[in-house]
Amino acid sequence: METSDTSPAGPEGTGSPGGTGNAERATGTEDTEGTAVQDWAAASADPQYRAAVVDLLGALAYGELAAFERLAEDAKLAPTLVDKAELASMASAEFQHFERLRGRLAEIGEDPAAAMEPFAAALDEFHRQTAPSDWLEGLIKAYVGDSIASDFYREVAAHLDSDTRALVLGVLDDTGHSGFAVEKVRGAIEADPRVGGRLALWARRLMGEALSQAQRVVAERDALSMMLVGGVTAGFDLAEVGRMFSRITEAHTKRMAALGLAA
Repeated sequence: METSDTSPAGPEGTGSPGGTGNAERATGTEDTEGTAVQDWAAASADPQYRAAVVDLLGALAYGELAAFERLAEDAKLAPTLVDKAELASMASAEFQHFERLRGRLAEIGEDPAAAMEPFAAALDEFHRQTAPSDWLEGLIKAYVGDSIASDFYREVAAHLDSDTRALVLGVLDDTGHSGFAVEKVRGAIEADPRVGGRLALWARRLMGEALSQAQRVVAERDALSMMLVGGVTAGFDLAEVGRMFSRITEAHTKRMAALGLAA
């Protein structure tokens, strides 16, 4: 995902206050006794854990594929050739991430299409419900919407085996395009402050839809939901799930501020 920064600082939006990087944030709450200190070969001996990881990689892979399709389509809304090329570059990065995930699923003996299929309908519905009506809405979705998903996967990654965690965090690495989205949106608001209100409402809608879809998908996949509440790994308990969503909401508020919008 191209917008993995959870705490944008300054116009680039790719860092965090105090200089805390993505890797440090991801490992700050890492499980130091359970699965997180094992590699895939050891952790995957647990069939329920293996099923949870296949679900996770399948969901993430389809998310990357859908993002590629969406960004390629949104490029048609770009006002200039430079903007069109930038969005096309973002789409290309998403597809490269998809290929890494598809390759990993095949490597561990899983059918990538079968792993993605359970999540396709929900993700397609999310994109249908949040289709941007113009260029700026498309940028907001790329920056804010995808970042919410990235935050969720980063939280989960702290409780994965070392091999899977490295893959997930690598896929979520910012490709440097978030600064482009921030610059364009802030520039549009400065040129016409009235745009800010509409975009703030749009970002709030994205937040609600993204969290709703994430909760629905997890609820329908037993192994994945067990991972989140600590039934598969020494992961989250139910209280921690609530704190996780609070952290995601806080990161969203910071992104809104980076864009010059009210949360």
